[in-house]
Amino acid sequence: MYSDTSAKKPVSPITLSKLQRMKQAGEKFTCLTCYDATFTHAMNKAGVETILVGDSLGMVVQGQDSTLPVSIDDMCYHTAAVKRGNSHAFILADMPFMSYSSPNQALDNAAKLMQAGANMVKLEGGSWLADTVRLLSERGIPVCAHLGLTPQAVHKLGGYKVQGKDKAAADLILQESLELVAAGADILLYECIPSELGKSLTQAVSVPVIGIGAGADTDGQVLVMHDMLGINIGRPARFVKNFLTNGRTITDAFAAYVDEVKNGTFPAPEHTFDA
Repeated sequence: MYSDTSAKKPVSPITLSKLQRMKQAGEKFTCLTCYDATFTHAMNKAGVETILVGDSLGMVVQGQDSTLPVSIDDMCYHTAAVKRGNSHAFILADMPFMSYSSPNQALDNAAKLMQAGANMVKLEGGSWLADTVRLLSERGIPVCAHLGLTPQAVHKLGGYKVQGKDKAAADLILQESLELVAAGADILLYECIPSELGKSLTQAVSVPVIGIGAGADTDGQVLVMHDMLGINIGRPARFVKNFLTNGRTITDAFAAYVDEVKNGTFPAPEHTFDA
């Protein structure tokens, strides 16, 4: 059981510098999606270091069939709610579909998210984002670049499929990762890639790497909150584990997730992909 969650609360705010030090020390960190103040408070108690205000809210909160209908106003509303419930976690906020189609548009919308309470914005894409990442970085806005499976491009990708399975595709992800880090990306997030590729990418870049379905060797792990609580709609993805079991409370489930990421038992082989 995970009843004593108060001892897990960090003594100081999680910052980008702290996450960088954790990578250098080989210490794993955790991330969960969140959309309101109450769940944010529970995650704080459980010791979750980073919170992603994800455009996944389109599906798990709004009932949409994809993330595409989510607006920048939706993201600002939920980011502000998470900020009000937060005591120390580092908050990432998604830039929604078509909110960063040009560098100047991205700058305007990223500013809105930062003013709403985000500590960092997350954008989906590869090399084409380099100029945007560079502009945001120059203006003092930290950026997380999301590669691999990018849900906003689900129709272009032909569905939710594992990316980077062959050498050419893996090499492209590496090349684009290095370009985005050179442009100023502070964190990389990889979704649905083979575990060996996740390991090699994490070793190849100097910035912290978060994975979801990217193997056990990334610096951090993220899951959608509803998925890890077992209340997802439809069949759960391979990389999902239900932590709300064995009589745990929700806060206990968050704490169990933190423990398993920290001690390396999650993700297990059954939650990962082969090339």
